[in-house]
Amino acid sequence: MKLSFAGSSDVGCVRTSNQDSYHIDPDGRFFVVADGMGGHAGGEEASRITTESIGAYLSLEWGKNSPQELLQQAVLKANQAILHDQNIHPVRGDSGTTVVVVMFIDEQPWFCHIGDSRLYRLRGPRLEQVSEDHTWIARAVQTGAVSTDEARNHPWRHMLLQCLGREDLKEITAQKVDFQPGDRLLLCSDGLTEELTDDRIASQLKGNRSCHKAVEALIKAAKSHGGRDNVTVVVIARELNDSN
Repeated sequence: MKLSFAGSSDVGCVRTSNQDSYHIDPDGRFFVVADGMGGHAGGEEASRITTESIGAYLSLEWGKNSPQELLQQAVLKANQAILHDQNIHPVRGDSGTTVVVVMFIDEQPWFCHIGDSRLYRLRGPRLEQVSEDHTWIARAVQTGAVSTDEARNHPWRHMLLQCLGREDLKEITAQKVDFQPGDRLLLCSDGLTEELTDDRIASQLKGNRSCHKAVEALIKAAKSHGGRDNVTVVVIARELNDSN
């Protein structure tokens, strides 16, 4: 499988610190985006611990378990590392983070996520959200209590039902992702999706064939629309002529 990929993180236009973090395996085996919370130091540490812990675990345990077990254990290890940090540093006791991870095993991508950092797939002109937000607002939309239009500006749209840094972290689900030649995968923090609609995101991905340029364009667009939060973007592309 012929992949190209790129990622970047930006503090945005309002925040004074960046509580997002990301990690890209140099060999293109796995990709991680995390969006921290819990105050300046807490959020930065939680997201940093998460990306470093997941990267270290996957590198060390690569090929030793099934894809599901690898992803589940990697996220659980990250959660335990944050809880340990909270115990050592009580000032960061309320720290936490979202996370989304994509991993390629035998050319098959798998993903798992906690919170509202997202995974999208662009296929042709269509952008599809692959992950399902672990938020109050996502559940409210599913049940019909809130419309999609109302959800975009609802005051409770950031209320997470799950995040890392909690003792009661629920079951972690790892799933396959259908990834065909010409497709693109996008991992991002909500600093992107808060500023740009899916149509605008799709337009930037389609208009910039280089992964690096697509990442730069998405971050620039989010900032031009307000940049109220940190913005982190990772783009993975499969070559159109890749028939393997």
